[in-house]
This record gives sequence, C-alpha cells and structure tokens, in this order.
Amino acid sequence: MEKELTVEKALNNNVVIAKDHVLDEVVLIGKGIGFNRKKGDMISLFDAEKTFVLTDKKEMEQYQTLIRHQDPELIEFLNDIIFYIESQMDQPLNEHIHVALTDHLSFAIKRAGSNIQFTNPFLFEIESLYPKEFQVAREIVNKIDHKLGIRFPEGETGFIALHIHSAITDRQIRDLNRHHELIALMIELIEENLDVKINKGDVNYNRLLQHLHRGIDRVNQDNLLGKEQSLKNVLKTTYPTCYNLAWKLVKVMQKQLNKPVHESEVLYLTIHLQRLTNKM
Repeated sequence: MEKELTVEKALNNNVVIAKDHVLDEVVLIGKGIGFNRKKGDMISLFDAEKTFVLTDKKEMEQYQTLIRHQDPELIEFLNDIIFYIESQMDQPLNEHIHVALTDHLSFAIKRAGSNIQFTNPFLFEIESLYPKEFQVAREIVNKIDHKLGIRFPEGETGFIALHIHSAITDRQIRDLNRHHELIALMIELIEENLDVKINKGDVNYNRLLQHLHRGIDRVNQDNLLGKEQSLKNVLKTTYPTCYNLAWKLVKVMQKQLNKPVHESEVLYLTIHLQRLTNKM
C-alpha cells in the first residue's frame, strides 16, 4: 500500500520536510521531489530516494537553516556520503550526523577552497582507537576529491572519523574531544615522569592507548575491573616507579572526569607502563 505524507515545507528542489502521523516530521530526499511542492500537498513516501527522521526539534531547525544556505547539489552529495557511511558501518547512525557532519563538511570544503587548514592534534590516536571509522573517513575524503576536486589535509580525515564514531556511539563530539585531551595529558605525564619520548608507532604505545581509552570508558560507565589484591602487592614491590606513576594518572582521571576511579585501574596501568619501559 502506498504511504502518503503531507508536505510541511520544500527546502529546495531535492529536499522536502513532510508530516507523518506516526513518525512526525520526515526528511524526504530525491531528484526534483521539492519542485512546485507547497505546504499541505500530499506526497508519496515512494517518491523519495532516501528518507530520514529528525525527532529532535532543534536538530530539525538547524538542518533547515543549513539547507537554506547551501548549494542544493552539494547537499545532495553530502546526503549521499552520510548514507554511504551508514552502509559501510552496517548500523544505524544517530540522527545528529545529518546536521553535524553536513555542517562540518560544507565548512571544510569552503576552508579548503580558501586554503585555510586546521591541524588535528589527535590524528594518530583517532586512527588507532577508531580504525574502521578512520578507513571510512579516508574513503569519504577520496570521494570529495573525486567529485569536487578538493583534497583535504590529513587532519580532516580524523575529524570526519570522529563524527562517524559520534554517530554510532551516540556521544557528542565535545565529549570525545575531552576524552582525547585527557589521554594526551596522561601521555605527557608518562613521558615526563619516565623521562622518555614515546614512539607512537610502537605496538606497546598502541596497547597503552587502547587501555587508557577503555579505562576512561569504564570510569564513565561505572564498570569495574576485577579486584587483584595479590597482583597489587607484587606490582607495588617489583615496579614501584610504574606503580606510583599509575596512581598519578588515576588521580588525573578522577579530577578530569569528576568520578572515582577504582584501584584495579592502577594495577593494569602499571603493567602497560612496565611493558613500555621494557621496550625502551
């Protein structure tokens, strides 16, 4: 049975906001779907090539404002990119990506055209922590280059990967950035206290990075590692430098996250720090 919706607003020739009694407002995308459409017109859901729902009213308002100030062909291309991400990640994306990534990419394209570039201080960490998202982001950068003749700087791949990760985990970009800033601060403390310069290409650095990342997630989610009293006594005696440094790092985590960190995190951090010093 053909499903019909009521047109609320045609944003351009290719994008229409329509009303559905179940889904509320639906964004319909398709070639010429908005041409001569007026509020109150009936439109078939099957006329659209793609659809998505923005249930958050603020997100919907931001999306409508964004569409009005962008080239319709660019919006069509950026919508294709978002649906490509969904197909590659093989899972639904949070609706906020339609506003956040569209806004980010349209601005990044303008920046690149004006030869303005931003560096990404967390590029290595993003690639290491979110490898699948980073690979899809690389493919997107190549698509933009092929379609628009614009080659993004390497750092932009990291920013796009963050948006993808944000959409599949339903976490805000600002929270992810705080997460990476905390990891960077802890790495700086490790280098300072052990008087070393860590090689980011080293496998033990990658393991440490993954552990810090998972440790922050555990604290945020109030998950605990198992209690290991016997392991604590061995590590404290055998590796006092790494054990004490691990405690310093945990105190930084507690302060930055404003949450208690279980003592078990100290033990596993000690092991990763010792691996790192052995390698050095």
